[in-house]
Amino acid sequence: MTIEVEWARMTAPELRDIAARPNALAVLPVGSLEQHGPHLPVITDTASASAAAVRAARLVTDEIPVAVLPGLWLGMSEHHLPFGGTISLDYEAYHSVLRSIVRSLKALGFKRLLIVNGHGGNIDPLAVAARELAVTFAMPIVATTPWMLARDEIAAIAESETPKHACEGETSVMLAIAGDIVRTDKFDEAVQQAPRRAEAPQGFSRFYSFSERAPVTGTWGDPRPATREKGEQFLAIQATALAKSMRDECLWSAPDPVWQWDRGQGTTSGKAE
Repeated sequence: MTIEVEWARMTAPELRDIAARPNALAVLPVGSLEQHGPHLPVITDTASASAAAVRAARLVTDEIPVAVLPGLWLGMSEHHLPFGGTISLDYEAYHSVLRSIVRSLKALGFKRLLIVNGHGGNIDPLAVAARELAVTFAMPIVATTPWMLARDEIAAIAESETPKHACEGETSVMLAIAGDIVRTDKFDEAVQQAPRRAEAPQGFSRFYSFSERAPVTGTWGDPRPATREKGEQFLAIQATALAKSMRDECLWSAPDPVWQWDRGQGTTSGKAE
């Protein structure tokens, strides 16, 4: 019998039972609603993160009480606005949405949260939000981007540089999970870029719109080598890496209550000398 892992497919009593168990894990896929060139749907980042999260949860459901929330389709995507089709939050709003989700999960009884991210523009804000919210709610919160995991295994399959944006990797995954909405007839158009792309020197950080990074089509990378079979392989690699993280005790230690009164009088072990 297959154990259900998708939050949206379960009833409230079923979710209540999961949350009541020791070590109950909520998984939140996060992505965006943004342009992905002329060939991919705007839901790509959210759909790919959700697919990887659900597959990972199914690998551990016999060991870990887990529920995968519906994918959060709002992310920080202002750099894609010039190409249309994009809805974006700013950081204050994004942090507030995440805070409300964590607060709700805490009230429901979930013990920890894994955020599975599919959008590059969310990486930095998630790093800050995860560490702040973990301390605020005394709850282990881990954020990760599956495309950043098992890089060597992904590179061994890809024929072009992956991950980028609307590239071989993302296109392959979308062919695997929603091939009917991938415009394969637009692959050649997607790679028609201006020859120069704006990039900050290594070691520096600044804002670039995607009209500067991918000035013609909004595509960064080459979708032409993409296949459904590669997409299944990429998802299997990501799911395996995520499942490993769900089992990793080091990742899920309780956050140090650094803001509690008198914490500065202790040591790294929490005991005063």
